[in-house]
Amino acid sequence: MGSGKDAQVDLPADFKHWAVLTTWETRSDYEIFNDQSFVMKWFRFFGIEEFTILLNPLASHGLWSGRQPFKIEITNNKLAGKVAVITRAAIKFNKVKEFRKNIKRAADSMREAPGFILSAGMGENPYFDQATFSIWKDLDSMKNYAYKSFDHSDVIKLTRERKWYTEELFARFEIIDSWGTLNGKSVDPN
Repeated sequence: MGSGKDAQVDLPADFKHWAVLTTWETRSDYEIFNDQSFVMKWFRFFGIEEFTILLNPLASHGLWSGRQPFKIEITNNKLAGKVAVITRAAIKFNKVKEFRKNIKRAADSMREAPGFILSAGMGENPYFDQATFSIWKDLDSMKNYAYKSFDHSDVIKLTRERKWYTEELFARFEIIDSWGTLNGKSVDPN
């Protein structure tokens, strides 16, 4: 997937940052893909910086291109420590301008929110199918931003009122492992 400038949700597109999102049954399946796939070899050939994060899905609702991509096993969802989140929306063609006008303030307030660690904007179609990947100090920090931050909660309200999306997905993850950097910043999984 492509990315916004400096891997953020901002326009214009940034041709220096790319995202690969995959799902695997086992870590060994991931390792085979990571070591042997043409896709990863291609990115590494041109790449300067690489950031990998392995996640375990804890909760997910909504769809991504008509499918639920994350297999959720019923476990204890009490998460202590860092949490990762993916939000993804398919924006209606006639709502893109209005969406773009409003989303920047939510993205700016996210970067200032207590407990925020890192975020990256990504999408398979830079104007219509967009996702934000973010990492938070803990679940409470993420929830405080998502539901109590005026800018974000107002954008959520407008999303519903103005019917900006044809499809949306929200997923929360436990961080299993991570290595590398994104814009020079690393993330300790613990």
